[in-house]
Amino acid sequence: ASIGNFLRRSLRRAGRREGKDGASAAENTPPRVPQGERSSAFYSAGQFFFEYLVVVSLKKMPDGHYEPKITYQFPKRENLLKGQKEEEERLLQAIPLFCFPDGNDWAPITEFTSETFSFVLTNVDGSRKIGYCRRLLPSGRGVRLPEVFCIISCLGCFGLFSKILDEVEKRRQISMAVIYPFMQGLRESPFPAPGKTVTIKSFIPESGTELIELTRPVDAHLEHVEFQALLQRLSPQLILHIFASAVLERRLIFLAEELSVLSQCIHAVAALLYPFTWAHTYIPVVPECLLDTVCCPTPFMVGIQMRHLEQVLEQPMEEALIVNLCEGKIIRAVGDEEEILPRKLQDEMLVSLDRHNNNNNVHTLEQVNALVSEAFVRFFVRLVGHYGSHIKWGRSGSGSFQERAFCKAVASKSCRRFLKKFVKTNMFSLFIEEAEKSRIPQEGNG
Repeated sequence: ASIGNFLRRSLRRAGRREGKDGASAAENTPPRVPQGERSSAFYSAGQFFFEYLVVVSLKKMPDGHYEPKITYQFPKRENLLKGQKEEEERLLQAIPLFCFPDGNDWAPITEFTSETFSFVLTNVDGSRKIGYCRRLLPSGRGVRLPEVFCIISCLGCFGLFSKILDEVEKRRQISMAVIYPFMQGLRESPFPAPGKTVTIKSFIPESGTELIELTRPVDAHLEHVEFQALLQRLSPQLILHIFASAVLERRLIFLAEELSVLSQCIHAVAALLYPFTWAHTYIPVVPECLLDTVCCPTPFMVGIQMRHLEQVLEQPMEEALIVNLCEGKIIRAVGDEEEILPRKLQDEMLVSLDRHNNNNNVHTLEQVNALVSEAFVRFFVRLVGHYGSHIKWGRSGSGSFQERAFCKAVASKSCRRFLKKFVKTNMFSLFIEEAEKSRIPQEGNG
């Protein structure tokens, strides 16, 4: 209960920060459209791959239920300062909830298809850590309980960490003892630059030394994304309704049973906002004990397992967009989603998404990511690409954004109507705040 209260408070604190005071609650925003590194989850090359690897197992309690507990942690950190120790304790208390967000209703089983998903923990200062999880059934005979291997990192790169978890799972089927040297080798390797590869040497009994190559995608802002997951489950029209709601920082709830579907789809929706960043409550998989997050009056983007649908609908929540990813439909909406985006730009994006949908078998995942991202970046460039011309620079070097002139510079009435709402969002304020600090020579700057 206490850790649930802590998480609830910290999530709401992060979600409540609005306007300029919200800078610490958001991820770092890039200084211009469309380039720039997005979010605190995209660190420079050379850092540690991860902070911790933990194993979360289900332990039977006196009442017969199972509770998730950390049974293994690497590395064990010594000599931490008091503040660091408290932060680590809070982190380690929270992790089991997100590794088994589906509650305590488990029973030993003989078969289980392993699944990969991720979650995000937002600290009170707005910094974020990502948990990459592989839930699997340990090798053996007879009934047994699944366990979760969770890698905690500040680095957002889902594909790369999925490959690491493949290696962890392969070693788990041999022995826990074989995992440690692999993770030690990984921890001693620098995180590669975009497009570069790092090679990890790893010894496996009876197989000898293996060389494992881990390549980072060229586009840093697409490292945590699989747009294919959205395109497979939702029509282009619905994706645009969701995008429109996210752009105006509304409340969004996604429903699916599989944790992997929830985390993939929510990360994809957040990535559609690039080069802007979702700066509010963001929980790709909500643990059962935190379901009342949907009552939060501030913006949020959350994923909830389908089994909790009735419980969610009974909550006294404010207006929200509720998306059923299993059936590919919206089950609750505000009602104006189709009118939010300027019609001409909306039609252009629809054509682009339809084209990718019709060619799913032609493109690789990376190509789909690049093509979909390009369509949404083009939308922002068309609407706000002229922002640099409306920052007035003082002699001291500080900039001041001229909001009225910026909106009036757009000829189309529908685009101007949309812009007047968009400039009031937290994500735009943070973006402009960053631009006012970093004077980058651009055409039209005075």
